[in-house]
Amino acid sequence: MQKILVWDLPVRLGHWLMVGGFALAWLTGDSETFRLVHVIAGATVLAVASFRLPWGFIGSRYARFVDFVRGPTRVRSYAMSLLKLQPEHHVGHNPAGGWAIVLLLGLGILTGLAGWAIYNDIGGHWLEELHEGLAAAMLTVVIVHVAGVVSGSLVHGENLVRAMVNGYKRGAPEAAIRSARPLAAGLLLGWVALACWWIAN
Repeated sequence: MQKILVWDLPVRLGHWLMVGGFALAWLTGDSETFRLVHVIAGATVLAVASFRLPWGFIGSRYARFVDFVRGPTRVRSYAMSLLKLQPEHHVGHNPAGGWAIVLLLGLGILTGLAGWAIYNDIGGHWLEELHEGLAAAMLTVVIVHVAGVVSGSLVHGENLVRAMVNGYKRGAPEAAIRSARPLAAGLLLGWVALACWWIAN
């Protein structure tokens, strides 16, 4: 196997925008002074997650849900291979990581919509409680996901964080994607900017 292009630009850019957006939203969640910063950070997460849904059907090979969303049997099999220190190698997301992605996208959308409703004085105290609960659930998934990335990097001997920066992982030459999809990455940035402007105003 050799280094091949696996992650396209929209996947990588969306990943780090969600990381930054969620971290900033969490840090400013209880601050009235930075309320607008919190709203823009939340809008970023919502915009990226909503972009990622259709990209999961029309994006490059490893961005598609069909490539990494697997049933419980496959997830259990992958987990057992990790415990035996004989991990199954997956060019894209592994079966466990795939479900973390799905949960993060779903929670990102639900948390963002609840936050938008609160910002526009829709709903009451129950919606604030729901928003906080969803954000806490998302943080839990983030922690599990980070733990999985760290352990996966160690067991596989492959820097998965670096792969999400430069797009390259180990694989057979014929498994590489053909393009990083820079035009789609530009559309993602435009969508995020539009969403932040619209929600903040």
